[in-house]
Amino acid sequence: MPQLTLILLAAGNSSRFCQQTKKQWLWIDDHPLWYFVAKRFESFYPFSQIIIVGHPDELNYMNRFGDFTYVRGGKSRQASIQNALEVAQSDYLLISDVARACIERSLIERLIAHYTKGDCIVPYIDVSDTVVYQEETIERSQVKLIQTPQLSKREILAQVLRTDIEYTDESSAIHAGGYKRFFVKGSLEAKKITRCDDLAMLACLKRATKEQFFGYGYDVHPFVTGKRMVLCGVEIASDLGFLAHSDGDVALHALIDALLGAIGAGDIGELFPDSDERFKDISSLRLLEEVVGFIRRIGYEIVNVDITIMAEYPRISPYKDQMQEIVSEVLKIRKQRCNIKATTTEKLGFVGRKEGVAVSAVASLKYFDWGNEKE
Repeated sequence: MPQLTLILLAAGNSSRFCQQTKKQWLWIDDHPLWYFVAKRFESFYPFSQIIIVGHPDELNYMNRFGDFTYVRGGKSRQASIQNALEVAQSDYLLISDVARACIERSLIERLIAHYTKGDCIVPYIDVSDTVVYQEETIERSQVKLIQTPQLSKREILAQVLRTDIEYTDESSAIHAGGYKRFFVKGSLEAKKITRCDDLAMLACLKRATKEQFFGYGYDVHPFVTGKRMVLCGVEIASDLGFLAHSDGDVALHALIDALLGAIGAGDIGELFPDSDERFKDISSLRLLEEVVGFIRRIGYEIVNVDITIMAEYPRISPYKDQMQEIVSEVLKIRKQRCNIKATTTEKLGFVGRKEGVAVSAVASLKYFDWGNEKE
């Protein structure tokens, strides 16, 4: 039995998928699809190494899930494989797309059983319908539909991928390089998720749990002169602003921390450090939009938020309705699910002395229920 490194490709943008949630982040019970697939493969064979290739924006979050080797994805599938090859350690590689989620143990066993018979062992399925190519009918017995995973020799694959030619799979590159590929029967269970209606054909996938997740955020900022004041995306009539690297919207900062806390993704300082000049004086609404986009891409939906602004100054009540409108629109929730409260501290502490503003926020989230797409 060969020593095998498993490479799972999960860095794509899911441009053909029907939802904002990326297919690699569909939640299967309580795990994202890429993790579900990795654990499924892990139960089939004692891989010496499992490499997950993820989108650069998602890699830090992926790293919180399991003890795998995580690699940045490239601009193409081929570039992603090349990045993985830099850290792959064994002589043989099994490479698959996480979108092929229901691969069976028997297919892996067939590939491994024939690993000495070629430089790339390739699963395929036959074509049962008539095939027409460029207005000509082709003999369908000569047509193969190629699948992944494919088992390749690491050194040969690394060699043939050193080219500007883009190949759609490993076997094409190995064949073009003059090396041998060997075909084995694939499986209908290895169907790839490309569009939403593909989900109905994959029986191994259990829909996401109905759990809800809660996060808490708290932030304070002192006043400073010479800067406009912004709270919940609304400019406040004042001769003071907030001391901060960004625009200082302390309410949105607390809200961002609550959202990140609910999904276990750290805090605002990790995503938007105040040492980074890109975020100098940036609108916190833009930061919130980026966080909400990330949350939706990785398979969550925001249920509701509750924000409490603690301030002796300024007076918040004239702005609350506008704040709700703006924040709920960015969060993509109904207005009544975006609650904004204001209170004083009865003249106690730095807030009571009118030195600044403190804000606490609570957010609840749930998994995107992709199971509705199967019904």
